[in-house]
Amino acid sequence: MNAKEEAVRTNPCCFFFSFVGIYIIIREYRSAVLCFAAGMWIDLEENMQEEKDLIQRMNEKLPIMTKGQKKLTSYITLNYEQAAFMTAAKMGKTVGVSESTVVRFASVLEYSGYPAFQEAMSQLVKNKLNTVPKIEIASSKMTKTQVLESILQSDSAKIRITLDSIDKEAFEQAVEILLHGRKIYVVGLRSCEPLASFLCFYLRQIEDNVVQVSSNSASEMIEQMLYLEQSDVVFGISFPRYSMRTLKALEFANSRNAQVITLTDGPHSPLILYSSCNLYAKSEMASIVDSLVAPLSVLNALVVSMVIKEKDKVMRHLEQLEQNWQDYQVYEADEIDKIDEAVKMKVDGYHIE
Repeated sequence: MNAKEEAVRTNPCCFFFSFVGIYIIIREYRSAVLCFAAGMWIDLEENMQEEKDLIQRMNEKLPIMTKGQKKLTSYITLNYEQAAFMTAAKMGKTVGVSESTVVRFASVLEYSGYPAFQEAMSQLVKNKLNTVPKIEIASSKMTKTQVLESILQSDSAKIRITLDSIDKEAFEQAVEILLHGRKIYVVGLRSCEPLASFLCFYLRQIEDNVVQVSSNSASEMIEQMLYLEQSDVVFGISFPRYSMRTLKALEFANSRNAQVITLTDGPHSPLILYSSCNLYAKSEMASIVDSLVAPLSVLNALVVSMVIKEKDKVMRHLEQLEQNWQDYQVYEADEIDKIDEAVKMKVDGYHIE
């Protein structure tokens, strides 16, 4: 830097006239500046609208959708990885609707066209992590010594979130539906099968009309529900990744006008397309293991509520069960008592007091 440039840089008058010049420009062109800022803000709002999660949009528009649009919602929720790379014609053929229905579906969701809708599906694929990245993220968040504390705290938080957000009226409605159903079918597959087994085990101590539906194919499941009636209840349990077989079973139940209850993770779940009573519980995959403590707590509360409402009936049933358990030594305590008596006889044989 030469002496002349240094003098200009350090001269206070230069700074003064520079600020004066900026002030004059802003004053003369303030309208243009304001319009430019407003334009940037409008663009920002439009970008935020475009970036709204596709699942959220489908959930918001679900009440006004046609039957074909609901089929598209169900398919995309379960198969967004494949749907993101389909043309409108291909998706229509796969789902069983016309190409024009697919294009109108994009418009219903407030996208500018099918290309924008397809881009939103691609973004959904990018945002939905599979199990491998989740394991890597979990590993980076905690050390081996922190696993127990972190997981238990996380599970506890999920129960609190579920308690704060669950629909209490829907919960009470589910209790009444289960108590008055002619027959109860419980559907839960893969990681949700233990939840279905838990519910069935305790419902059978209250009612004698409980069936756990489980199979390796959707057709076999429907065969188990072949004699489903309008007065029957189907209780479906599924969390991401949602089971297509569970969804098909609920679709069948809905076609028979049976009462359908679901336990799932939220209003974006495809299960709610076929149910009239929905219970939401927080579920999340920490690594490869689905955290299902909150759903299990909801099922526990359902059973307890039913017991309270049918106390006398349940007490009579349990008394009969207890007698059967003792007669046929169902539990270990009965076997221990028998061993204790044998030991006592041996001791008496030696005349030991």
